[in-house]
Amino acid sequence: MRAALCLVPLVSSALLFGQANPFDLLITGARVVDGSGNSWYYADVAIRGDIIAAVGPLGDAAATVRIDARGLVVAPGFIDIHSHGRRGIFNVPTAENYLREGVTTIIEGPDGSSPLPLAPFLDRVRQTPISINFATFVGQGTIRQQVIGLVNRKAMPEEIGKMKDLAAQAMRDGAFGLSTGLFYVPGNFTPTEEVIEIAKVVGRMGGIHISHMREEASHVLDSVRETIRIGEEGGLPTQITHHKIIGQPNWGQSVESLKLVEEARARGVDVTIDQYPYTASSTGIAALFPQWSLEGGQKATAERLAAPAERARIKATIVQNLKLDRGAGDPKNVSLVSCSFDGSLAGKNLAEVTRARGVEPTMENAAETAIELQSKGGCSAIYHAIQEDDVLRIMRSPYTMIASDGEIPVFGQASPHPRSYGTFARVLGVYVREKHVLTLEDAVRRMSGYPAERLKLWDRGLVRPGMKADVVVFDPARIADRAQYDKPHQYSVGVRDVVVNGKLVLHNDAVTSERPGRVLYGPGRP
Repeated sequence: MRAALCLVPLVSSALLFGQANPFDLLITGARVVDGSGNSWYYADVAIRGDIIAAVGPLGDAAATVRIDARGLVVAPGFIDIHSHGRRGIFNVPTAENYLREGVTTIIEGPDGSSPLPLAPFLDRVRQTPISINFATFVGQGTIRQQVIGLVNRKAMPEEIGKMKDLAAQAMRDGAFGLSTGLFYVPGNFTPTEEVIEIAKVVGRMGGIHISHMREEASHVLDSVRETIRIGEEGGLPTQITHHKIIGQPNWGQSVESLKLVEEARARGVDVTIDQYPYTASSTGIAALFPQWSLEGGQKATAERLAAPAERARIKATIVQNLKLDRGAGDPKNVSLVSCSFDGSLAGKNLAEVTRARGVEPTMENAAETAIELQSKGGCSAIYHAIQEDDVLRIMRSPYTMIASDGEIPVFGQASPHPRSYGTFARVLGVYVREKHVLTLEDAVRRMSGYPAERLKLWDRGLVRPGMKADVVVFDPARIADRAQYDKPHQYSVGVRDVVVNGKLVLHNDAVTSERPGRVLYGPGRP
């Protein structure tokens, strides 16, 4: 790993002070946590243009802008390897929720879903003045849908050939790899062998595979094995994204899932993990439905619900999922984020909505409510079904990095998961400062240097001369998440300054007018 080979670089005073031009920005007196996992040290950090020019005792050097960071930490800007930022990057190009956590780069296109083709979308992002850097994966589910639709069948050889061509073009357009959402339609209809064939193309072009696994509850271990197999047989790095264990009967299985990762790495499979630090997940209300019932899209699902026998089968599965899976035994554990057909439902849980229909919130009645919500167009929801012990165990794994699985919300609209506002600050405030689960240096590495290495972003993720100047200045005694499930629209606190590509986008706790964010392109782009 590059971090182990690097020493703290100091430059001579002749080089520093003999230059005619001052530094553009000089951060002085900070504790530098450089993203490598190495111990912090005191140093000044100088920036010229979009590059970190020097790190060392630079306090007397000339600079256009000086920042006194005594008592604060300087770290690389955080890299969110699993983000749904395309939902809001055009509406909120400052991405203030991410800035106030210290995030300087978000990676889109997870869970098997992405724009396709990528080039026009990335061109649109590039032409939009944004505050943070933006990159993307290509979604296997999107590729499959374009070739064969939302049908539950194996792809024909010629169809697999078309999918491979689309994946290769996406890599040439700038994708960082292939994402799969094998829990979602149509990814869940995909045989593992089909994914592997596409993964081989992406791997040859330098990309990685990142997967929302096929199952995160009763069959979570089989899903981990499948994710490992895709990397092993596909010949590319593979990552279990937002790793968690859902449903009370399954709690504790992270012991075995992590053992599978360790065993795979021992035999040479490059498998890693990312995680958000919460005991609730978030996805559509359709997650409660049997996957077969979603084939063909909304119209086909409505037709099945209109058939009494099929409706009964669907309802029985929803009841079981409320008891043992994402419902964790109580409809109140399912909270609605947003429903396109009724904004007033945001923030209400499934028990409350069921009671508002004039019936008791039994499992069966709550299942009928879920059917009604899906029939009207569906809702996104938060599911409280994860145990803190599993969160801690996964977090402690040396193969885990931090990712939000969040979005860029319009402040005050809907009721999003608090991870969109708090993930990175929560790790630093709760799991570093309060609970001592991670050291400060290790946590920062999991947010910066580690994901940068994973994505082959060799010029980001470390505070070192020659690296791109993505930098965050924060107060380690104050940084904290504020977003709550019932009051999610609250920015994190404790991040004072954020630099993206050499420009201050957050300064003295205020968003500036600078918009230096860039589209970052993956290794397959010519």
